[in-house]
Amino acid sequence: MAGPTAGNSTAKAAEGQEQGTQTFAFIAMTCLFFFWGFITVLNDILIPFLKESFDLNYTQAMLVQFCFFGAYFIVSPFAGRLIDKVGYQQGIVLGLLTTAAGCILFYPSASFHMYGLFLFAFFVLASGITILQVAANPYVAALGPEKTAASRLNLAQAANSLGTTVGPIIGASLILGVVAADASAVQGPYLMIAGLLIAAALVFRNIKLPKLAHVEATGEESDGNIWEHRSLVLGALAIFLYVGGEVSIGSFLVNYFSESSIAGMSTADAGEMVAYYWGAAMIGRLVGAVLMNYVAATKYLAVNALIAIIMIIVSMNSTGDVAMWSILAVGFFNSIMFPTIFTLAVKGLGSMTSKGSGLVCQAIVGGALIPLVQGVAADSIGIQLSFIVPMLCYIYIGWYALNGAEVNAADS
Repeated sequence: MAGPTAGNSTAKAAEGQEQGTQTFAFIAMTCLFFFWGFITVLNDILIPFLKESFDLNYTQAMLVQFCFFGAYFIVSPFAGRLIDKVGYQQGIVLGLLTTAAGCILFYPSASFHMYGLFLFAFFVLASGITILQVAANPYVAALGPEKTAASRLNLAQAANSLGTTVGPIIGASLILGVVAADASAVQGPYLMIAGLLIAAALVFRNIKLPKLAHVEATGEESDGNIWEHRSLVLGALAIFLYVGGEVSIGSFLVNYFSESSIAGMSTADAGEMVAYYWGAAMIGRLVGAVLMNYVAATKYLAVNALIAIIMIIVSMNSTGDVAMWSILAVGFFNSIMFPTIFTLAVKGLGSMTSKGSGLVCQAIVGGALIPLVQGVAADSIGIQLSFIVPMLCYIYIGWYALNGAEVNAADS
């Protein structure tokens, strides 16, 4: 007859096995975050490249981000329903394959030298990343205690930032480093990325990920109206403005640093500097993952928003190195914004988590619209003053941070 000691040992073994499975799942998911970070940041390299190749103005060049992030708005609701039906793991596989299809479309886009076809390829590629976002963010948030969800998601986002740090260096070398702005320069790199994504899809198809009962698909759509959760709605708007501000700044850095009054760099050298913007975000996420175990998420978010505003004001009112490094520093303070806002927005949604995640990811359409607004501003008042557009985004985020805790307490 087994005594209590044997029972305790069995329970501990089961608990240890569960923790091991969750750790493996977390590692697999962080690799996923790296993939889509690497791919997304290449837009910052492609925008000045395509601007020169197709002789575009700033507004036309920002259509790249419009089509890319516009996919989030259109696809996110369908992605949420898809994951409700097939589950998080199969959703990830489909997301990877769709992203690979978008990468493959770069080949005929370059062959026919059609900007419109490039924009369609961006849309397809982003549709796949949208599915990955809707599946991966709530899954990582649920892989452990709710109180450490923001910290855990920040750690996963650090892997995303590693991808966004490496991406500009490789992209600048392979794409901006070519002698002439020939669209065919993108064909080889994007075919290689497609191959890696297909291989990743095969891996995720065959590995075993733990099912999380409180967020996993049931085969039925959950009941409830997500619009009744004020914290979710306000959080979705915060994501809209955060993504818009971050993407807009990144999209203009190469052209900004090419200005004679700022750094007077070549496009290739300026492209490599973009890595500092995203690298600062990576460091900030690692720092945030630690500090947010001790500091309230809302307070940490508010401070980061305030300093980001100050850095933009400094860059807009200076020249040379001060203007360059102050705008790059915004990357550090951007770092914890997405995962922190995301966890505040979906907190307490329970069975409606995938729907809530779909709405938040739909708000990523800010990355389509805010850069376009800054593009119009840059064409009319100049590239330096146009940074007032992302600055306004951070003002709202600061407000949301100071009011988010109260709202979530009311919702829960």
